[in-house]
Amino acid sequence: MLETITSINGTVNGVVWGPVGLALLFGTGLVMTVRTGGFQFGRFGHWMKNTIGAIFTNKNVTAHTTKEDMAISQFQSLCTALAATIGTGNIVGVATAIISGGPGAIFWMWIMAILGMMTNYSENVLGIFYRRKNEKGEWSGGAMYYLADGLGAKKGCKTLGRVLAVLFSCFCVLASFGIGNMSQINSIAGNMNTAFSIPNVVTGIALVILSALVILGGLKRVAAVTEKIVPAMAVMYIVGALIVVGAHFTAIPAAFAAIFKGAFALPAAGGGILGYGVSQAITWGFKRGAFSNEAGLGSSVMVHSSSNVREPVQQGMWGIFEVFADTIVVCTLTALVVLTSGFVDLDTGRMLSDVQGSALVGQAFSTVFGHYGPKFIAVSILLFAYSTVLGWSHYGTKAFEYLFGTKASVGYKVVFVGMVMVGATMKLGLAWDLSDTFNGLMMLPNLIGVLALSGTVARITKNYIDRRLHGKNVAPLWSAFEEYQREEEAQEAAEVQLDKAANE
Repeated sequence: MLETITSINGTVNGVVWGPVGLALLFGTGLVMTVRTGGFQFGRFGHWMKNTIGAIFTNKNVTAHTTKEDMAISQFQSLCTALAATIGTGNIVGVATAIISGGPGAIFWMWIMAILGMMTNYSENVLGIFYRRKNEKGEWSGGAMYYLADGLGAKKGCKTLGRVLAVLFSCFCVLASFGIGNMSQINSIAGNMNTAFSIPNVVTGIALVILSALVILGGLKRVAAVTEKIVPAMAVMYIVGALIVVGAHFTAIPAAFAAIFKGAFALPAAGGGILGYGVSQAITWGFKRGAFSNEAGLGSSVMVHSSSNVREPVQQGMWGIFEVFADTIVVCTLTALVVLTSGFVDLDTGRMLSDVQGSALVGQAFSTVFGHYGPKFIAVSILLFAYSTVLGWSHYGTKAFEYLFGTKASVGYKVVFVGMVMVGATMKLGLAWDLSDTFNGLMMLPNLIGVLALSGTVARITKNYIDRRLHGKNVAPLWSAFEEYQREEEAQEAAEVQLDKAANE
């Protein structure tokens, strides 16, 4: 049975992550970069100030919503999205990319991230613009909504939009069990067994109980947990990685040289001709980059759309920062940890160690922390991967809700929690392979929607820049639906009046 699944998955994976899929991923990021005037470059200071900078200067960004308000704060939406993106891909994925595609794969992860910033930005802009409220009064948004209501509103595209929305939702539900559950749990169980000799079944049972307590409590409980876990785990890992890289600082220039040379010239880790090496570097860089930051998958937009923000561009900027933090910061640090620790021949790009995945990163950490290195990685993966499970539980819930209604989503959550035990005892290779395939299947309809609505993203971006940066008196573009637009405008007017009264 497993051999049949593996065979079918390999065929599908070769299609979605072949030349067409990779070209679509690269091309969408490039198109959105051009159509927004290189927003991630030209407005770097602005989006940094209004994302990570605003956490320390704007109380509205971190303030929790009231019990009656079903939305979550901007900071909670970021943490929940980062919980899903900063996962095993930042440790296992980076190591796998280097092993399979050579150091040059990291360069292509960067390229995908730089362009992916605008893909993620566009997804979030469209997510806020086309979101709706469900029966509970919660905001529901995502690729399925902008496919059905955005693409579907174009002449002759009504059926196409709805079909793609359903396909995306189906793929998302399947992906939630792969990238968002089984592969993450499998990594946790394997590392806890290796580092602390804890049986996989015991780890599985413990995580099933913890997951049930959080996930069945709904988005607000998930967000409350992730806003505490994510900052702590990110700081812990970044500090640990900086210590390792700092201890091998003399190898940093050679590590960067290996990344740049490997991106265009060095053969892949397994050898082969030049063209094969470059091809492998690009393929593994793009695949592991997508697995890590999820830009182009249309996944994180589902939690960003639950934010209490009204400006689509504001949430779009959080999407840019999300990719920046995940890949440019965390993944780069992991790559430098591996490349500066002496387990890769920086002249040829060949591996000097026979360990795989997280074991390679743990081995690199052990050069500084001794036998505590693998334990540090095991704990990091526990936090990274478990937070990913929490984030993806929401993605799958929203996709299932779109397909079967709000009430039916409770059944999905129960099954999702149950699959945690399956992930703890599943073969790792197949879990990763399935995750790659489901990622690609989600990516295709989502990117079609983003490209088709690129003009809408450009129009909303220009509207924001005209109003917020150039001071022009133009009507805001906050929602595609008149009722929500009027509601947001009324709330904005009420807030302005309250501010005036408070200042008088």
